[in-house]
Amino acid sequence: MKSHEGFVGFVRASGGAWALLLLMLFLLPLGAKTFNYDEIHAMPKGVEKDYYIWRYLKQKKTTKRDAERIIREASALNPSLKKAFRRKTGHNPPRRIRRAQALTPAQKRELARKEKITLQVLSSPNPLKAWRKLSPQMKLFVFSHAGTRGRRMLDHPMDEKAWQKLSRYGGANLMLYYTRKEHLPKLSRILYYRPDKGTALRYDYLMRLGFEALNRGEKSLAEYDFATAAKRAQKREEADRALFWAWKADGNRSYLHRLVKSYDINLYTLAGRDALGLQYDLGITPQLPQRSVRSFDIRNPIHWHRLKARIFDPHVDKEKLAARFKSAETVGHYTYIKTKAGRDVPQYFPMPYRNFMKKLPIKRQAILYAIARQESRFIPASVSGSFALGMMQIMPFLVDHLKKQRKESIDYDDLFDPITALRYANTHLDYLTSWLHHPLFVAYAYNAGIGFTKRLIRRKDLFENRSPYDPWISLERVENAQANDYGKKVLSNYVIYMNKLGYPLRITDLLSVIHRPEITDRFRKRTP
Repeated sequence: MKSHEGFVGFVRASGGAWALLLLMLFLLPLGAKTFNYDEIHAMPKGVEKDYYIWRYLKQKKTTKRDAERIIREASALNPSLKKAFRRKTGHNPPRRIRRAQALTPAQKRELARKEKITLQVLSSPNPLKAWRKLSPQMKLFVFSHAGTRGRRMLDHPMDEKAWQKLSRYGGANLMLYYTRKEHLPKLSRILYYRPDKGTALRYDYLMRLGFEALNRGEKSLAEYDFATAAKRAQKREEADRALFWAWKADGNRSYLHRLVKSYDINLYTLAGRDALGLQYDLGITPQLPQRSVRSFDIRNPIHWHRLKARIFDPHVDKEKLAARFKSAETVGHYTYIKTKAGRDVPQYFPMPYRNFMKKLPIKRQAILYAIARQESRFIPASVSGSFALGMMQIMPFLVDHLKKQRKESIDYDDLFDPITALRYANTHLDYLTSWLHHPLFVAYAYNAGIGFTKRLIRRKDLFENRSPYDPWISLERVENAQANDYGKKVLSNYVIYMNKLGYPLRITDLLSVIHRPEITDRFRKRTP
């Protein structure tokens, strides 16, 4: 404050116009960028442009008219955009109407026929008797379109053979969903039945049925559900998870041998290798030449947007495109393109920015690398749908907090510089690790907040080593699906990077202490 007053006194004494200009520069926040309408208008449509529309709306000089023009160019309206628009204009942005796929005349007639049958069934003197006369597909349509009151009229004890016949059709997934959601007591028996070999039940429902059977002590049924889920999986990691739990359910090591043949490096394949006493596959850490890529700025989100369009263009030769970005500066782009070209084979674990990272303790290096790989695949100019920024995907509100803590004045765009992103993430991790000492809990907090993590680990049904399937079952019971998936992936990344940094850590050993707060956190009571 004193230095500021002294500067004002100097301006008054000098009386010159140049001194007034210096005062204006002195009072202007350092690093604050401004944007104009034409600049934003020229950007290609996408989440990166949405971010700059948000920046434009937050500027004082942006008029209400300009705000109403530019908001129509957003590709999606997230809460931040809506809030900024309301503050600027005093009303909500125009609604975006998603047009449903047009039905053909024949499809319209068929839909009308099914709706008529549904009405007839529900209005009949005996709805259940009328429903039982229908074909399997029609039964499922009527059940899912009957509404809560109608489904209660159709709640009845169904035998296993009848359910298996229905489960061969996709509509059975909705029947399971409503039976669980609406707590239909008589139909709930279908949750205990073994799915038919030709089941159309989705992966996620089969896994849920498996966990429920495991909780009831029906290991054989759980093993069958998990094994069936492995066949229904759309992603390799999903199949690995199902194989792992099929092994856990009945101890059949053939599931383990199938599991460790997976090309994917994840929590379950690492655990499988532990169970069989095998070495880890640590993936590839490429050593790339020190050069720049012409006409490409790694710190420019629009450049990244245009590159993404080429990566996902089926007519582009991805191997040739990857060769252009084969440099240390663009290691994230190179490995991302190679991963897409090979459909996730092989798997890359880059270790860039060694000059910065090697000054940190090994555990901090490993968690920073683990988070960066999961958050952005080491793409410096990444922008998420919620406007998390940069390689470490830090939210703007957290940037505001951290820059005050660091006593710096920076622009949000400065987070697209990878070293700045690492510094700010490292500062944030200083706080998180002051309370949380286990990388799984740190990952939960980085993704969903330290308040969420505190509530989570204080639950008596999680991370207490009370189940014979702990600690693994606790990982499955984290109800926040995003944080659940994020924690598993960051944890497996962490183990890989610890091994790459010369620390031979095993995933099973790391999880074996998860129930011990004296090692893992400061939120739970220590055991004597």
